[in-house]
Amino acid sequence: MNISRQLGILVFCGVPAIVGGGIVYAIFGSYPPVFIYEILLLLVAGGVIRK
Repeated sequence: MNISRQLGILVFCGVPAIVGGGIVYAIFGSYPPVFIYEILLLLVAGGVIRK
């Protein structure tokens, strides 16, 4: 997988990180669930890139 495709995948995962983080914070009202959501999203993005 070339570098431009890897960067595209990271940008594609950046939007759900920002929007989803706000939604998770609005639902739970605290930051620990947001951190868990962000870590899970980072692991999925890392798995896709390493593939």
